[in-house]
Amino acid sequence: MTEKDLSTRKFYKAEQEAVFDEAHPKDTPQTQSASYMLAFRDTDFLLREELRPVRFQLELLKTEMLLEEAGIGSTLVCYGSARIPSPEAAEAMIAAAPPERKEVVERLAAKSKYYAEARKLAEIASNCAIVEKGMRQFVICSGGGPSIMEAANRGARDAGAESIGLNIVLPHEQAPNEFVTPRLAFQFHYFALRKMHFLLRARAVAVFPGGFGTLDEFMELLTLIQTGKMKPIPILLFGKEFWDKVINFQALADEGVVNHTDLNLFHWTETAEEAWAHITEFYKLD
Repeated sequence: MTEKDLSTRKFYKAEQEAVFDEAHPKDTPQTQSASYMLAFRDTDFLLREELRPVRFQLELLKTEMLLEEAGIGSTLVCYGSARIPSPEAAEAMIAAAPPERKEVVERLAAKSKYYAEARKLAEIASNCAIVEKGMRQFVICSGGGPSIMEAANRGARDAGAESIGLNIVLPHEQAPNEFVTPRLAFQFHYFALRKMHFLLRARAVAVFPGGFGTLDEFMELLTLIQTGKMKPIPILLFGKEFWDKVINFQALADEGVVNHTDLNLFHWTETAEEAWAHITEFYKLD
């Protein structure tokens, strides 16, 4: 018996079995029944309530495997609003606002500077093109949607680099922005798995002004590091004026519900250059 005989696979792969299944005639009541369909090809079966644990595992594995195959070693994640306009769209947004919303829209449009900073930070990080052990580091990762997310993916595109978009299925339309690298555009059913993938490879996170979603992602990150479930990484918090309005961090510490040292878990910044300088200092990068 040769070595080839010992090492050759003896069972057919699932894709081969699927080809065999396609070739078989389906002209009897038995073969036309849904119960006869191969389980991994039966969408109705996979969508059953009892299969939720399997779907969890599939969402975890698919993104993990494809990022590994793409050579993504680590990421720089950008969290932020899906409503802040780009600088070039800000004026038109104000002009189109109804009178009763004019003031709110003007405040939102004033935050377009953070779109510019997110774009710039992504371009700076992407231009550095850090590679370690054959894997690309600090690859830009966003939620894949509009506004701040778009700015991050756009900045990576400006540098000629790939970037990741982790989209989520929502009742209203939510499609990947045009700057996400197509082979790195992912879609999730479960928020929990999406948030896990944001942080599995994250080596730095930039948090820009945002709403409930941004708050959720930011607070989960702080909790993971505060409780020791995750090792510290640079957390760059853009927009002190905004965040001081919506969260009284100092009051949390003064009331004793967090330690004063917990306020050092994140770093205040206003510009992309400051943020990248903090990241390079944290990791002692050239």
